[in-house]
Amino acid sequence: MSAPRTRFHFAAAMIAVTICFVAFAPAGVLAQAAADYAALLAAPDRSDADRQADKRRDPAPFLAFAGPHPGMKVLDMGAGGGYSSELMARAVTPNGVVFAQNPSDLADRAKAAFEARMATPAMKNVVADSAPFDDPIPAGVQDFDLITFLFYYHDTTYMTVDRAQMNRKLFAALKPGGYLIIADHSALPGQGVTVGHTLHRIEESTLRQEVEAAGFKLVGTGDFWRHADDTHDFPSFKRDMPVDNFVLKFQKPM
Repeated sequence: MSAPRTRFHFAAAMIAVTICFVAFAPAGVLAQAAADYAALLAAPDRSDADRQADKRRDPAPFLAFAGPHPGMKVLDMGAGGGYSSELMARAVTPNGVVFAQNPSDLADRAKAAFEARMATPAMKNVVADSAPFDDPIPAGVQDFDLITFLFYYHDTTYMTVDRAQMNRKLFAALKPGGYLIIADHSALPGQGVTVGHTLHRIEESTLRQEVEAAGFKLVGTGDFWRHADDTHDFPSFKRDMPVDNFVLKFQKPM
């Protein structure tokens, strides 16, 4: 799973947290949520590797946008090594649960990283979900509050994945009013899914059309991982290059 190449400035991230929450919460809730996410990221038991990843991934505004909170049931699609799964797990503790989905053929390096992470106390409320992308929901599990799908949707375009079925399964697994948050690397207009394998990008409008076809409604967009200097003609995983990333919030209608 490739990551957004944005620089992490903590003060700016906290401003983004506040901006995102103003529209949805009273002042007291806003202040408490921002403080909770700041405390989450500053937790002393987070690994040095994750703190370094924070500098690239800039998680504070994303947490504000997604809004995970204690007691939630979350599905993290394409968990990879588990960085985002752990963030969700910390946000929904003590009585929430996170299902971290990965395909059975996950690359060895990511698999080893995920298994090592699962052995840590921070992952005590995480369930490893080894399942295909187009059949990701464990038997008997339903009514998720939140599904996250970060920088992996484009990969499903060149895998043997029925994306229409995948999106229908995600829709069915969410409780009414629940949210699906998808972030990915932007492709140029007209490229659709054609550069998923070569550039590890996907056209935003194409992804939106596929997800909306399953019944989801777009209810929000996040610009905090956008980068205007991205030329969109190089692989998104290329180091030290600005990558333009879109974030879309979909909801299952009530």
